[in-house]
Amino acid sequence: VGDRVRYGELLYKCLTGHDAQTAWAPDAAPSLWVRMDDPAVEFPEWVQPVGAADAYTAGAKVSHNGRRWVSDVNANVWEPGVYGWTEVA
Repeated sequence: VGDRVRYGELLYKCLTGHDAQTAWAPDAAPSLWVRMDDPAVEFPEWVQPVGAADAYTAGAKVSHNGRRWVSDVNANVWEPGVYGWTEVA
């Protein structure tokens, strides 16, 4: 739990203790992992959350459709521009 792994081009943090195996890779077992953004990128590309574990927190910064956004709410699973985000000029 808490270990970080690179899978493909993305970084993930382990949420639940388990033995590593191919069938439990981040794309096959999303309940075991949460995607992490590169801390060097201030506005990483928005990715649709699959559940509470990877929902955006209040203050999270993302880019989407060529614009930059900041989350207004915790547990934000909405697409920027729909609800729960403020555009940054």
